[in-house]
Amino acid sequence: MSTSSSPAQSIAGQPAIVLVHGGFVDGSGWEGVYHALKIDGYDVIVVQNPTESLAHDVAVTRAVIEALDKPVILVGHSYGGAVITEAGNHPKVAGLVYVAAFTPDAGESVTTLIAHPALGAPVPSIDPAQEGYLLLDRTMFAQAFAADVDPAKAAFMADSQIPLGLAALEGAISAPSWKVKPSWYLVATEDQMIPPDAQHFMAKRAGARVRELAGSHAIYMSQASGVAELIASAAQTVGASEN
Repeated sequence: MSTSSSPAQSIAGQPAIVLVHGGFVDGSGWEGVYHALKIDGYDVIVVQNPTESLAHDVAVTRAVIEALDKPVILVGHSYGGAVITEAGNHPKVAGLVYVAAFTPDAGESVTTLIAHPALGAPVPSIDPAQEGYLLLDRTMFAQAFAADVDPAKAAFMADSQIPLGLAALEGAISAPSWKVKPSWYLVATEDQMIPPDAQHFMAKRAGARVRELAGSHAIYMSQASGVAELIASAAQTVGASEN
């Protein structure tokens, strides 16, 4: 990745990058990844999903993709992995990058994927549903989600959570795009939300090219440069194959 502080000119012939956030947070967490990719000349768009239902989030993401005039690398973190798995069927999507993300198969949802955690696997502390929405326990947020993020930032994230709709978690995939599109997967080896073993299982099932980085579930924030490097690698691979 470039070390320049100024954005480069857009790279001709390379796909745009569309970043999709997960549950309990908004798209601002992608800022470090966004800047790293912009400096290297990529067109980057951050989707702001309401996380009320999977169908709605897929529709919002597809609208962003439709507005672009070039192929797209679609990137999803956590619950955002379910969103890109469905939205990735859009014909402009040339590749998928999962960042510590759920990768459901046909008929699966995030709810079905987390229904039977392995013995000893971390189970995040989620408050009881209120009006059909979930929040992480604020006192446990940093430990579960963002253990390697600056403590003040993690505290702000805990206190500014976006309620996650049960309908988002229960939305089932109709046609997983990873079955027909090339994919990459970044495993966060210190994740306390999605166990690394589960990440490896989903990545292998999807046939994804896997990279590991030591970091929490918020690895897209704490290791933004490493995450951006994987996304750029995916973009370069796809760009080379289409040129």
